[in-house]
Amino acid sequence: MSTPPAADIPLPRLKAVTSQLASLLAAHSQTLSTVETACGGTISSSLLSTPGASRFFRGGLALYSLPSRLALGGWTAETLDSYRGPTKDVVLGLARHNRLVLGADWVVAESGTAGPSRSVKGVNGTPGYLALAVVGPGGFERAVEHHLESEDRAGNMVEFARLAMELVVQSVEEWLRQEGKL
Repeated sequence: MSTPPAADIPLPRLKAVTSQLASLLAAHSQTLSTVETACGGTISSSLLSTPGASRFFRGGLALYSLPSRLALGGWTAETLDSYRGPTKDVVLGLARHNRLVLGADWVVAESGTAGPSRSVKGVNGTPGYLALAVVGPGGFERAVEHHLESEDRAGNMVEFARLAMELVVQSVEEWLRQEGKL
């Protein structure tokens, strides 16, 4: 029986940030879970490809569809009534809910429009739009938006994942400095 060839997971563009994030979390005994919509599991698969991932990775959700967000994302009828596409408020809500459910120290949530077509009216429906949120210990919360202005669906998914992991690294480092641990 031959050994299968090594897979490109994490993808080459994600190797450095995946390694940096995994090392940071493991070194400081911090855990992470993910909520992905437009990335479709790219963040989770990158982290899970890292040896020792079970020490820091609590789990991930790929909430791509409305039924999955209702069943697993903490969405309610009120959420549906006010939904106008991916926003910072949407990802903050997903991250907060996931942190309560999985109990990870940190949660990163992303939602966006990977493309190639528009998802909703407005800027947040433009291909390349991304909303990110990180929640963590002591009420730490950060939400940001990015506008990549690209219709390359697969490329946007990878870039969304990279930006999400970079935001987690920045957030964990900031929190560690505030706590005098870095």
